Amino acid sequence: MSQTHDTIQDADIEPETLASLPSFYAPTVSPDGNELAFFHDRSGRIELYTLSLDDGGWTQWSDGNVPRSLSGGIEWGPGGECIYFHRDEDGDEQNDIHVITRDGEAEPVVEMDGQSHLMGVASEGTALDPDGTFLVYVSNHAGQMNLHRYDLADDKSVQLTEHEEPVYHRSGALSPDGSHMAYSTNETDDPENVDAYIVDTDGGEPGRLDIGEIGATARVEDWFPDGERLLVGDDTPDLERTGVYDLRDDSVRWLSEGEGVERPLAVSQNGDRALAVRTREAGTVPVVYDVETGKSRELDVPTGVVTGVGGKSGGFVGDESLLLTNQTGTERQKLLRYELTEDAVSTVIEPEYDGIDPSLFVDPEFVTYESEDNLDIGALLYETREEPGPAVVYVHGGPGAQTQRGFNLYLQFLVSEGYTVLAPNYRGSTGRGREFRNHVREDWGGKEQIDVRRGAEWLAERDSVDPDSIAVVGGSYGGYSAYCQMTMHPEPWAAGVARVGMTDLLQLYEESMPQFKSGLEDMLGDPEENEEFYRERSAINHVENVQDPIYSIHGVNDPRCPISQARLFRDALEEQGLTEGEDGDFEYTELGEEGHGSTDIDQKIRSFELLADFLDRRL
Repeated sequence: MSQTHDTIQDADIEPETLASLPSFYAPTVSPDGNELAFFHDRSGRIELYTLSLDDGGWTQWSDGNVPRSLSGGIEWGPGGECIYFHRDEDGDEQNDIHVITRDGEAEPVVEMDGQSHLMGVASEGTALDPDGTFLVYVSNHAGQMNLHRYDLADDKSVQLTEHEEPVYHRSGALSPDGSHMAYSTNETDDPENVDAYIVDTDGGEPGRLDIGEIGATARVEDWFPDGERLLVGDDTPDLERTGVYDLRDDSVRWLSEGEGVERPLAVSQNGDRALAVRTREAGTVPVVYDVETGKSRELDVPTGVVTGVGGKSGGFVGDESLLLTNQTGTERQKLLRYELTEDAVSTVIEPEYDGIDPSLFVDPEFVTYESEDNLDIGALLYETREEPGPAVVYVHGGPGAQTQRGFNLYLQFLVSEGYTVLAPNYRGSTGRGREFRNHVREDWGGKEQIDVRRGAEWLAERDSVDPDSIAVVGGSYGGYSAYCQMTMHPEPWAAGVARVGMTDLLQLYEESMPQFKSGLEDMLGDPEENEEFYRERSAINHVENVQDPIYSIHGVNDPRCPISQARLFRDALEEQGLTEGEDGDFEYTELGEEGHGSTDIDQKIRSFELLADFLDRRL
């Protein structure tokens, strides 16, 4: 049993204070390596800033003319005089690409129906050619997500690929001379497969890189300066690894030694070093490889979660300095500068706490428990007391994601409200390799939901938990899980909260964008051939089992899980004779001007207050 100590719940912190803590997003190094661009909400709304890496001075570029809620990363323009970003007006992810100049003038660049994302800038890739003449982006305006080239001078777009499966925009990069784009998609019949490709940015047939086996996931994250080698990843051996692909003879030299799941991130400016992050017990550790010798070393940063920094340099500043973001279970995200030769660390952007003592935050403990089939499930436990009290099982989205050991404002908020929290990384989660991640394929809504239920049963045995006061809470796929738990596994729960969750998988398929249709088919098969399976795994077809209060919260502009998913479930509950309201059998809230999620402070405050009020009354 963990020892009790003073925590944020003892300090009577209001939800508004926690939700309003300033944050920064999408740090990206300028082409000359002298500045860092990023979004920050220190003013109460998100604005675009740059920071001098020489003297640390901040400059605000925007004044209310960038999105209140972010979608994707950013890209520096030619000569560092402008910055490209994504604008999503209504929270419906119908992103257009805009540009803003140093004097604060912003205007649209790529405007069309559907989603448009700059290629690779959500990670550490690049989308603008070296001469600043064109951008590479992915869009579904013509159907499936495919690569497009936008010529800035001609104001003209050309489609570069015609894949039937989506092109993934979160990895991939433009070659140093701008002649080729590396990206990932799947052209096989194996739904688990992802291959890496290269296409000429002037057009032509894409070429597949010979990486890994069919059924594995391959990716390209960066190019070496010589334009003849690429930094790649692959999970053929189960745990994803980092390697160097040589285009001259189509060979791969693997750098990883199987010490954990690794994701490659970036190559240094001189090509001598490669950066990756290694996952360990729901945390990530930065790893730097000497490319010539293959030797690696883990960088000495606080235990938690580390991510890279965007831009053409991938966070490398010169040959001996590296920018990284770092956060721990109790310390909010900060930007570090790591001197590689001296192992010296300095902080470039400090976390802000608005008067809250950070020592009051709860450090999660990594725990494991057995599911029904004896599979070990890893989880993060936030526990602050010894006497029995209410608890929450928090289910992450995805399912291809994980709850990590970084600072989680949502979970710290629940702790501040007095709840013990368990956040399981159920089967289907990332961070444990290909086999564990693929457990959910063709079993969507099956054993991974048993993993969640077993988390509640494990939690109920702890001295700090009242077994009659456990709620399930989740968003997106976590919202789907909350619906499933309350309808198909209702025994351990006293209440449930489903935010932007799915309830009717057949209807979801009909209303989904092409790339989301592909994702559902990968997990559940063809909806015509597997109609009964879709129905069986839909919570809406099990509403007769609802025993305890369930709360549906949904954004009206959500394109991933349309508002119809919540409305259909509400109607099904009423058909069962259940009543809506604070004293009723279920509660229901639609959030106007909001989509699948939000980084906007006002919207975070509203979500926190709704959740706190429901759990306080129901538990």
